[in-house]
Amino acid sequence: MSETGTQADAGTAGDPIRGEALGTAPVPLSVLDLVTVGSGSTASRSLATSVELSKLAERRGYHRHWVAEHHSMPGVASSSPAVILAHLAAHTRRIRLGSGGVMLPNHAPLVIAEQFGTLEALAPGRVDLGLGRAPGTDGATAAALRRTDTLNEGADDFPEQLSELTRFLDDDFPDGHPYARIHAVPGPVQGPKGRPPVWLLGSSGFSARLAGLLGLPFAFAHHFSARNTVPALDLYRQSFRPSAVLDEPYALIGVGALAAEDEKEAHRQVLTGALSMLRLRTGRPGLIPTPEEAEAYAFSPAEREFADGWLSNVVYGTPDAVRSGLDELRKRTGADELMITANAHGGEARLRSYELIADAYGLPVLDPARG
Repeated sequence: MSETGTQADAGTAGDPIRGEALGTAPVPLSVLDLVTVGSGSTASRSLATSVELSKLAERRGYHRHWVAEHHSMPGVASSSPAVILAHLAAHTRRIRLGSGGVMLPNHAPLVIAEQFGTLEALAPGRVDLGLGRAPGTDGATAAALRRTDTLNEGADDFPEQLSELTRFLDDDFPDGHPYARIHAVPGPVQGPKGRPPVWLLGSSGFSARLAGLLGLPFAFAHHFSARNTVPALDLYRQSFRPSAVLDEPYALIGVGALAAEDEKEAHRQVLTGALSMLRLRTGRPGLIPTPEEAEAYAFSPAEREFADGWLSNVVYGTPDAVRSGLDELRKRTGADELMITANAHGGEARLRSYELIADAYGLPVLDPARG
């Protein structure tokens, strides 16, 4: 991991949470990567695409690159965010890297603290720890992950887990606590005191309110829960209490967006994501279909309604159309950052989309080595 020797200088400058809007973008732009696996491809190829995407995003001024924990989904290869992030850290120097997110109930808080303490040591000042409350999979898989049939996702359990994780990250359990002599390493017990900022993720109001009450940054999954976006962000802002982390709310939203040279090609690409989601929601998960397979699929009326509804929340088309759509979405939601996920069958289409969106906003071409 030869590049990490220069990462500290590149990653510690600036605000660890708030990004900088570049070019004509109204807010910072970032990347949400599901490491999708298309029909006829492999997980190895998809992970290689993620490396290329992270390097492209860094070069074109995207603020951060997050990967999301999913399990038992053939079309997604991001079951181990910490492992993927370590690999991305070895190939980048400036861009922030993080989880969007790690599903906290699936893991012991100490394990997460150790994993992200290790990432912070590998890429100082560049790591975000985004935490979700859902399992990131179906109930049976969640039970297999947690070795229990009792899936604790209630209002009492998650805040308790979050508090425990935060204390491990800060190494500040009070005297007399059963964990007072336990240290997450790498971590503050070794010095220095820096650690990844914690974000809460959500697709409803629970995490929005909790993030506000704790004064934490909040990330909302607009890309699959669009009808809840504005209510959740309003709740977050109304609930917000200033903290040592933030003096005012900071919220990003994940948004599905794909740009292509012409509208027809963009539609061909995003239709693959709609069909993939339809299959997932109806208990038939698989690899991401090709554009040809998606175009040839005989949608029933109910399936067509689902696909059209899904696509209505994806911003796609020519670069100018995507820019306009993202601008409108940002204005409507007041989001402080847009995190773009480009779901398509092939890596080439996804990489090209991020390049075209960067061009549409006039994002500069940066030298990653200079930070």
